[in-house]
Amino acid sequence: MENPTKKIVIIGAGTAGIMLSNKLVKHKLDVTVIDSSEVHYYQPGFLFLPFGKYNLDKLRRPLSKLINKKVTHLRDRVASINYSGNSLTTESGQEVGYDILVIATGTHIDASATQGLSGAGWRKNIFDFYTPDGAMALREALQNFTQGKLVVQIMDMPIKCPVAPLEFAFLADDYFRKRGLRDQIEIEYVTSLSGAFTKPVASSKLGHLLTDKNINIVADFYVEKVDPEARKLICYDGREVNYDLLVTIPVNAGADFLHNSEIANELGFVEVNHGSLQSTKYPNLFAIGDAADLPTSKAGSVAHFEVETLVENIMRSINGQPLEESFDGHSNCFVEAGGGKALLLDFNYQTEPLEGRFPFAMFGPMKLLNPSRINHLGKLAFRYIYWYMLLPGRKIPFIPNKMSIKGKKQPKIS
Repeated sequence: MENPTKKIVIIGAGTAGIMLSNKLVKHKLDVTVIDSSEVHYYQPGFLFLPFGKYNLDKLRRPLSKLINKKVTHLRDRVASINYSGNSLTTESGQEVGYDILVIATGTHIDASATQGLSGAGWRKNIFDFYTPDGAMALREALQNFTQGKLVVQIMDMPIKCPVAPLEFAFLADDYFRKRGLRDQIEIEYVTSLSGAFTKPVASSKLGHLLTDKNINIVADFYVEKVDPEARKLICYDGREVNYDLLVTIPVNAGADFLHNSEIANELGFVEVNHGSLQSTKYPNLFAIGDAADLPTSKAGSVAHFEVETLVENIMRSINGQPLEESFDGHSNCFVEAGGGKALLLDFNYQTEPLEGRFPFAMFGPMKLLNPSRINHLGKLAFRYIYWYMLLPGRKIPFIPNKMSIKGKKQPKIS
């Protein structure tokens, strides 16, 4: 059923906001997206920028080309929200009313959250690759790095695309081998997790890959502070890790206006029902993508799978019907392993990444949790799927929104 009188406001024109707006406008709803940006970046491509595999101009497009022309794009930032009054105020002072509000503001790195991180070493021998500026600055640093210790490090979870730091370590190994410098460069992977990944089977597989590539892993390392003068990471338990070049994933946080708000947790992520994506505080408030406090990966594939659930529930909310708790936490991630190969992970809230084949149980052709050339080609092809299928809100053939157990091998219970 369609209702042209209802006004839907989406805060954020990232991956989730664009997909959702393009889907909702097909139901003849009044849809407004609020975002100050004029361009949108293909963020998975940031991983390849430091290694010179992409140029930045290949990873960005004007938002005007990506958002349906029937959607109103308000170029502004949200200053405050009156949740009980169903209205918000932008930084320019404009008041915007809504019937349903969706928060799709994503996540951003906050280097200032860790003592010493954003100090004297920032963008000199400490870099991130989660931002365009950071990735391009790191490219130059890698070109000039010919010997010493490279540390790839995660401050804390949750982070956007939790496999990206591993991918960076694998690609760095590949990059320095091709330059004939690998014997002169030590690579160390430092994480707050107990292993390479959050799930046991995948953690074992990915940890083995690190070992095979002579990349040392330092686990359970919670950084208290960074000493940029001594070039040290200092853990709360007293351990220290030295570095010559630090590639860090700083603390990830939600949008500024969500911090200390009644609808978000301490990191600024909106607290929602994990199945319906509805706020736990207000029935006409939803969150999608990285902005939600869901116990699954913060990744574009997750946002893609969430959209179907949220469109259905927004229509149900408008029509006075009970919501469906149909989102199962489905995540589908390629993991670049170096050497022209990649792994593929497919999991949800209940099922961890397992070995097997995808998307067809009998013949794949993609292998789950095992490096293969076709997985690597799939990751490269995803850039085109992203621009021409995901963002316009088109279905991807053979990829279900809910995770299928077909083709997956259950681990043997000893």
